[in-house]
Parts: sequence; structure tokens; C-alpha cells
Amino acid sequence: MGDDSGRGPRPRAGARSIALVGPFGSGKTTLLEAILARTGAVTRQGGVAAGTTVGDASPEARAHAMSVEINVAETRFMGDDYVFLDCPGSAEFQAEMEPVLPAVDCAVVVCEADPRRIPSVQLILKRLTDAHVPHVLFLNKVDRADVGVHDLLGLLQQASPVPLVLRQIPLLKDGRPTGFIDLALERAFVWREHARSEVIPLDPDARAAEVEARFTMLERLADHDDVLMESLIADMEPPRDQVFEDLAREMRDGLICPVFLGSAEKGNGILRLLKALRHEAPGLDALSARTGLSPGAEPVVRVIKTLHGGHGGKLSLVRVLAGTVQDGTVLIGPDGASDRVSGVFRLTGRDAAKREAARAGDTVALGKLDHARMGDVLSAGRTPIAAAPLPRPEPVMALAVRAAERRDEVKLSAALAKAAEEDPGLQVETDAEMGETILRGQGEMHLRVTLERLQNRYGLAVTAQPPSVAYRETIRGRVTQAGRHKKQSGGHGQFGDVVLEIAPLPRGTGNRFSERITGGAVPRQYIPGVETGVMDSLKRGPLGFPVVDVAVVLTDGSYHTVDSSDQAFQAAARIAMREGLAACRPVLLEPIERVEIHCPSDATARVNAIVSARRGQILGFDSRESWPGWDVVEALMPASETGDLIVELRSATQGVAGFSRRFDHLQELDGRVADDIVSRRAATASRAA
Repeated sequence: MGDDSGRGPRPRAGARSIALVGPFGSGKTTLLEAILARTGAVTRQGGVAAGTTVGDASPEARAHAMSVEINVAETRFMGDDYVFLDCPGSAEFQAEMEPVLPAVDCAVVVCEADPRRIPSVQLILKRLTDAHVPHVLFLNKVDRADVGVHDLLGLLQQASPVPLVLRQIPLLKDGRPTGFIDLALERAFVWREHARSEVIPLDPDARAAEVEARFTMLERLADHDDVLMESLIADMEPPRDQVFEDLAREMRDGLICPVFLGSAEKGNGILRLLKALRHEAPGLDALSARTGLSPGAEPVVRVIKTLHGGHGGKLSLVRVLAGTVQDGTVLIGPDGASDRVSGVFRLTGRDAAKREAARAGDTVALGKLDHARMGDVLSAGRTPIAAAPLPRPEPVMALAVRAAERRDEVKLSAALAKAAEEDPGLQVETDAEMGETILRGQGEMHLRVTLERLQNRYGLAVTAQPPSVAYRETIRGRVTQAGRHKKQSGGHGQFGDVVLEIAPLPRGTGNRFSERITGGAVPRQYIPGVETGVMDSLKRGPLGFPVVDVAVVLTDGSYHTVDSSDQAFQAAARIAMREGLAACRPVLLEPIERVEIHCPSDATARVNAIVSARRGQILGFDSRESWPGWDVVEALMPASETGDLIVELRSATQGVAGFSRRFDHLQELDGRVADDIVSRRAATASRAA
């Protein structure tokens, strides 16, 4: 393939690393397939629907026809090596993108020509800008767009923190794009399906449109180039090399986002995008400056992803930032722990193939880096290198999981640990109070895919249900209650006798035990036993839940010089508490969470309705800082209503809403809802018994 850009070749060291990002369904995996086909890496372009793409090859991705993890593929174009990292687009899997961003030279944002997808694009563009990742936008599926490119660009600009600059405008026939005019090259191209575009002469109408659009592009570039501004003011045509230099520099510095057009499914616009990446994407030096790392000659790598095979060892996908990494290279992590590389691999999806040593710029998988974690920077030098920690998304949904077969519990625990190490969006924890293993993630599909992986990769059948809600109970009344434990069965008997005052405390005070014993009614050595019996009784009250905010005072009692013991007084205290709490008008308490919901402004009314329908109390809403067109809704909601809240929120917001939550307080709950909760608790306890 010849280079018709008018620019000479630019030699590269190592491979370029390019992230493909964008909303779910925008065509990223199809674009990757088109790139591989156009560069000869595959003989024929596959399709997502047919399940024949290089990316999305996992059983879970095939089953759901969507990307659920990073897809990696290598290719070669005009003498340069490239590694493309196709990142999932669904909000539920976007945590996969975070460790990629600090390791790539630039990103291609794949976007549908559909105004309804703009909030989804905004999530991506905002994150790239915040991470200072240079990026271009590939406007996909323009051949079936119902909105003109200029109109769509105006809408998209509202979603982009940096100016969007059209590099191309469409050639139209009967209102439909059939090709494009490259504004930097000043040439027109007609698309040919899965083939090189054909250069055609510009007719007068197309020439007029090109002149106007090119001037707009140059004006935007001139905002950051005084020499170019002077040329425009003087009505002088700037040199083409200067235009290309400005495009490359301003994209590298995050001042603009160039916009390209095409149709990945038909292979249109691919070659022009590749040539722009070849000449204008920044290199490894720019990446080092961007991330604050200035590696020397010694081998340095950044870990992008951890991979565990069902029966194989651990692989670490890394970008080599400096030096050469080969089998046997010893790499030191940020905590000083060292590992010896056991194999250098070329990764395509999850398929690993042995390769030679990797040089600076290459993206490879390294074997047996047991201490390495995603986001770590590893070095062969003696001084560990610390990198900025990766942002980890807050979980928005959870499941209580257990192995279907009891014998697999240990195996499940190990598999969950590996899953959490692979996926930055997952968290695994143990709820000791409820006796549950909790799997937390980014949504319903995210958790479903995780369970499918456990089955497909480790042969583990897992049962899952919503986690138990940490209900509590307290009392409304007060009582003075006696409790006597007396037992005679030959030899020494058992005797303990107590009188307890039981009363409620203000919410959030906690439980308190004290004593007002006079005259030695209960000897001092038995009072700790009374306290133990009281506190044990508060672990499960009359309604079946832990009791909170209760004051218990030991006021009187009696003892036997031979038969009394610490255990007897514990038993007496439990008897008094069991009878006394039941007489104190127990009431159920449910945990209330303070919830902060982020959503597009046009969905705020729908979000408010969802909150209200879930027994929530709306505290107010305001515009979201630094997010044009977004709101933040604050509310108080019962914890039992937030478990699957994200499903309804995303359904109402084209899949883009998110929320955070934290415990706020306990609130009394009565009526039918409380009765149902108590009945279910009693039934569960009965089955357990």
C-alpha cells in the first residue's frame, strides 16, 4: 500500500499501542476486524453476529454478542507494528478500560451516528480527557445515519471536553454518504466495500463545501498556532506539512479530537484512519511524559491485565515501556517483590503463542509474574517504581454466592479470588454476620458473566441470590425483668438469679450494660457472666435480628454459696432478656442509605419517579459539576431497595446512569413489609434448625 498523504515514512521503535473504546454496540470489535482484514492479518473480515471475529472469542462474549473483556490483536501496516486493545463498551464492563489508558499511545473512540448514544459517548470522552489520553473519533455507520454529520458533530461537541475537529466531510449521493473529502489532503474518495477507496475529482459543489469545511478546521487549529493564524488572516494557504504537524501536535497535547468517517462493517474509511494513526499518533516518549514515568535503558513494563486460565498458570498482559524483556528477566514490583519472567507470549484474545524477546513499545503477555497486579509498573532495576493507583469503580450490585456442591466451596473461594484479580470491577468479601460470600460488581450482566466464567473456566456450578439485608431490631418500652436458672442433678447444682432493668436508648447509641448491685446480692465475680449473657441475648431478639440501642442494668438478684457459677448467671441473664425483650414492644429497624445518582438531565424526572417508587425520599438534585447535561440526584433509600436499583436506572437512561451509596441510619419499619421480613427470617431459622 502506498502512502498518498504526501509525507515520508516515520520509523517506529516497537509496536504502536492503540485502544479502541466507545459505547456498547458502536462497532469497536467490527472496526478491529476491519483493520485486521485491511492490513492482511486475517484473510477475510469476520462478523460479530456470525461469531467469526478475532475479538470477542470467549464463550461469554459469543453467548451475549458483546465484549466482556479486553481483546488484543497485532497487525502490521506500512512497515510498522501495531497492537490494538478493543475495550468493552457497556458501562458494566468499562472498568476493563482503566488499566489500558495509562499504557497506550492513543485511543480511537468509535461512535455511532446516532444522537441517542451521545450520553454514552460522553462517559468515554470525559474519561479520556481526564486521563490525558490523546484520542480521535471514528464516526461509524455513517452510511445509514439519519442525522447529517455537521448536525451530529454539534450535538457531540456538547459531550466532548475538547474541540471536535472534522478531518473529513461526507460525499453525498441521493442524501447518503458514498465517500468523503479529506480536508487535510484536499482530496475526494469514493468508498469501495472491503476495498481501497477510489480518488475522484471534486465537482464545483463539493469543492465549495470542502473549502468552507477546511477553513473551519484550520481556524480551530489556529487557536493554538499563531503562525497559522497569521496565514489565515493574510488569506494565505498554509503549507500542507504545517497543517499535518498542527494536527499531530494538537491531538497529542489534548487540544483537539480529530473526527473521521466510515463504516467498519463494510471496511470503509479504514485505510485513512490507519494512515492518520501512523503519522499523527504520539509515540512512547509522549506516553512517558504523560504518565510521569521516565524509564531509562533498563527493562520497564506496565501491567495492563491479569489472566488466569482454567487449568493454566497466570499471564500478565504488559506494555514494555523501556528496554528489552525476555525469558528469565527479573522484574521488581512497587512493593519490592520480584518475579522471574517465564515465557514471553503474543496474545490474541486469550490465545497465547510463544514469541521472541519484547522491546520498548511492544504489548505482550509475560508468564509467572505471581506478585504483579493490574496497574503495577515493574522494573529490572533495584529501585521499585511507584505509579499512580488505578481508579476502581464503586460496585453497584451484589450477589451472595455459594458452590452448588459443598465439596466445591474451597475451589470456589480460589476461583473468586482469581476473578477479582482479573477484573478491576469485581470485589469479593465475606459477610461474617450473615455467613455469606458476597460478589460485588458493576451490574446485572457483569455479575451474570462472572458466574458463567466460573462455570466455563473452572467447571463450578454456583448458586446466587441477593445478599441478606442487615436488619436490626430495638425496643420501644421498658421493663424490669427477673430471671432465675436453677437445676439440681446430683452433686453440685446450678443456681443464678438476676433482676434486670431493660430500656431503649436513642438511635445510634449502641448497647450498654451496667449494674447497681448493693449488699452483695450478686457477688462481684459473677457480674461479668451476667454481662456475657445479656450481650449474647442481644445478638438475636424476639423478631430474629440483632438488637441495638438498648440499656440493661443489673439491679438485684441472689446466689447460692455452692451451686452458683459464672455459667449459671449467664443462663439466668439469658432467661431475663428473652422474656424482657419480648415485653418491651420490639420493633424492626431497616438500614437506610444515602444515595447519589448520576444521570443525564433529560432522565432526571424518570430517576425521581424510580426513587419514589422504591420508598425513597428525594433530598434534592443539582447539575453535576464538570458534566454538562448531567444531574446529581440525592436521596435516602432503604437498603433493601437499592440492591437491584442499577438495573432500573440504566433501563431509564440508555445504560449510562450510575450511583454511589453509603449507610446513613436505621429507621423503624412496621406494617405488612415488616411482617413479611420477620416471617421470612423465622422460616429461614426454622429450616436451619
